[in-house]
Amino acid sequence: MMRNLQFLTRKTACLLGLSMLTAASLLPITADAQVTFRNGMTGEVIDFSFGKKGEETEAVKHFMETAENLYNHDEKAIKVGEDLFMTACSGCHGHHAEGKLGPALGDAYWTYPAGRYDKGFFEIIYDGARAMMGPQRNNLSIDEILQVMAFVRSIYWDDPEKALWLPEEERANLVPAEMPAEFKEALENFNKTH
Repeated sequence: MMRNLQFLTRKTACLLGLSMLTAASLLPITADAQVTFRNGMTGEVIDFSFGKKGEETEAVKHFMETAENLYNHDEKAIKVGEDLFMTACSGCHGHHAEGKLGPALGDAYWTYPAGRYDKGFFEIIYDGARAMMGPQRNNLSIDEILQVMAFVRSIYWDDPEKALWLPEEERANLVPAEMPAEFKEALENFNKTH
């Protein structure tokens, strides 16, 4: 009996900790706040002392201070991000981010809700998540991750109001990309059977 109580207590504490972490990841970042990047599963502060080194661009400096991705509207960075995505991400997420082994990335659904914001999206890519989403810190530099993120954001095909990485005024003017045929077909098939 005591053993079951200890297990339930640990499990409850773990679930409470994860829900608090998710809630903290969803809070908006203010100019006065210190940005702390955390592992999406454990909540531990990410150690940036190792991983693929790259140029500390203005975009990297800005992101590390504000969690705002300057590449989100940079066409050149988006093109580089697309090339990087095809090499590093498309095997699991599909060539159009329609989802394969890993989930689709162009819609409003996120397995980890923190991914709806650039800070959380970065944390997932950099330090990994559960299942097959391993950390990409050794494959992509921080600057490359930001470019991949910009590409993924550029192909968003869902409801503009759910594009939470954008400020409210930008969401109001967002014209979603065209939904990939593979995703649309899978969605139609799902709707027919459910």
